[in-house]
Amino acid sequence: MNRTQDLGKLIKLTGDRAKLDAKANDTYIIYKTKEGAFVKEFSNGEVVRMNEQDLHHD
Repeated sequence: MNRTQDLGKLIKLTGDRAKLDAKANDTYIIYKTKEGAFVKEFSNGEVVRMNEQDLHHD
């Protein structure tokens, strides 16, 4: 494999690990979809699109 493929595989494995950790801790992960929307994915598989207000902390 080349470096780009290796990096892609590592990124996927990192995301998979984050999902496992979220399930173990009954929490969620946040990521950006291919369409550019940020979503919150819960350990039960529920996916909720986040709005602009959810992205900023004061």
